[in-house]
Amino acid sequence: MRSALVVNGRPHPHPHQQGDLPVPWWSFTKTVLATTALSLVRDRFIGLDDLVFDQPYTLRQLLRHEAGLADYGELGEYHRAVANGESAWSADEMLKRLDGARLRYTPGAGWRYSNVGYLLIGRLIERLTDLTLEDAVNQRVLAPLGLSNVRFARTPADLQTNHGVDTLNYDPAWVYHGLLIGSVSQAALFLDRLFCADLLSAGLLSEMRGARTLGGPIPGRPWIAPSYGLGLMQGTLEGGYALSGHTGCGPGSAIAVYWVCDGEVSASGAAFQVDASEGAVEAIVVERLMQALRQALKGL
Repeated sequence: MRSALVVNGRPHPHPHQQGDLPVPWWSFTKTVLATTALSLVRDRFIGLDDLVFDQPYTLRQLLRHEAGLADYGELGEYHRAVANGESAWSADEMLKRLDGARLRYTPGAGWRYSNVGYLLIGRLIERLTDLTLEDAVNQRVLAPLGLSNVRFARTPADLQTNHGVDTLNYDPAWVYHGLLIGSVSQAALFLDRLFCADLLSAGLLSEMRGARTLGGPIPGRPWIAPSYGLGLMQGTLEGGYALSGHTGCGPGSAIAVYWVCDGEVSASGAAFQVDASEGAVEAIVVERLMQALRQALKGL
């Protein structure tokens, strides 16, 4: 297990912070893509409530999984192909198998987690910037936040980074919106600098955290009231603290990256663990964030 903490902008030493070996960020990549899309809103390339791709859904609805799209995770043949170590289908082939152009509900009227929606966000970023997705993410988000050694995995060899997961036969192209890899310390820094620096305005950060409530407590997860913002999983914990970030999982591992604030004190934490559930990794991050927050508040 690897973990990292940042408290009030400073890395917080921890015995499980094992260097800076890169790990797959899995669906935490969505938070980075959402931040990139919001940088385009900031620069007036597009509005959050503009329709996209000549479809009846908006950028906001795509970012918040409210566009009416399905997800390829519902395809049994997808899971069989991944388990068999097959090469990823092309995006067009995946969309054909999924009947991905057919909306499952009226945009804005429901909620359904959709990796397809974030594939479309990646395409929108490329169209609006006239850059590759990797270049756009680097230029608009990673470099301005001072992050290094974060990149998109392209081949199975990119995932062989001594993080303890057997991903030799996993094609990262199965993550159709792209799979970022980087250290847990860089993941924690990303959230700290996103919320505490000036990459996005306070207004845009407020929009990003404007969430759709998804019900009550989830068994095995730390949330009392889970919700989803613009590329952000959010949740209220016991004691009333609200966390913002994202969890992700893939073959053999899970990652969770979250940020919390209490007055003048903020903390972000990331944990990556092999053979662990999403809930277990979230619980590790929540415990360490709460410990760090209490210690920092005592020192004020």
